[in-house]
Amino acid sequence: MATIAFLGLGNMGGPMAKNLLAVGHLLTVFDLVEAACAAVAAEGASIAASAAEAAESADVIISMLPAGKHVAGTFLGEGGLLAKVSTDTLILDASTIDAATARQVGEAAAELGIDFMDTPVSGGVAAAAAGTLAFMCGGSAAAFDRAKPILEGMGSSEKIFHAGPAGAGQVAKAANNMLLAVHMIGTSEALAMGEAHGLDPAVLSEIMKASSGNNWSLQVYNPWPDVMEGVPSSNNYQPGFMVDLMVKDLGLACEVAESCGVDNQMGKKAMAAYSAHQAEGNGPRDFSSILEWVKAQ
Repeated sequence: MATIAFLGLGNMGGPMAKNLLAVGHLLTVFDLVEAACAAVAAEGASIAASAAEAAESADVIISMLPAGKHVAGTFLGEGGLLAKVSTDTLILDASTIDAATARQVGEAAAELGIDFMDTPVSGGVAAAAAGTLAFMCGGSAAAFDRAKPILEGMGSSEKIFHAGPAGAGQVAKAANNMLLAVHMIGTSEALAMGEAHGLDPAVLSEIMKASSGNNWSLQVYNPWPDVMEGVPSSNNYQPGFMVDLMVKDLGLACEVAESCGVDNQMGKKAMAAYSAHQAEGNGPRDFSSILEWVKAQ
């Protein structure tokens, strides 16, 4: 079992840290929110006063931070962790950030002989709690071999992918979430169209699931209220993957597309739709609430 420093214990990081404890890893945690640290400490983790203190004796550092500036600030520069840790340390950044920052940190780590991977996740809060997250990993093959046994404590082994070099994980995450936004909007439009013509959304959902329109939104995350049990749409769109986070991820996807000259027209339309929905006060609600925006148009 590994000695792990876990930095960032929000809605995703907290459950991920608890799952690592459950499989026997030794954890030292750090977060600016004391209650978040206390919740993981109750499961057996030690609490550090700073990120540097958490990382002092760690074999592995896992970070789950809000944005690229936080990742860069944690790892780069004279005060960053790359300047403080042993070259034997494995660093896994599970944050969803811009690919450029992930590459920058990865390159800085490589120059020091430190294994670093960007390992953004997919699956949301429910998968984080269940330990069934998907991981999209960017870094060297050697780092991936070291990372996979650690990641398996938080995700399904068949859902842990080596996407390519540093930054590739972030590109994969951006592509995935852009597609997710597009098919959630499309699913919402199809269901709204059917319901407006008198079709039962539950029946129409089954028809499309058995036909060529089948997709993940229909299979496990239906946006229409009370069609599917245990999903946010049947709980007033609470909790889940927030609209605020989808807008953030679509912004990252647009940056990735622009950087390589791809005109992601559907991604841009999805960004416009989710931004409009967010502006109406829906930022904290689940992203499947875009159905309400579709119906209001």
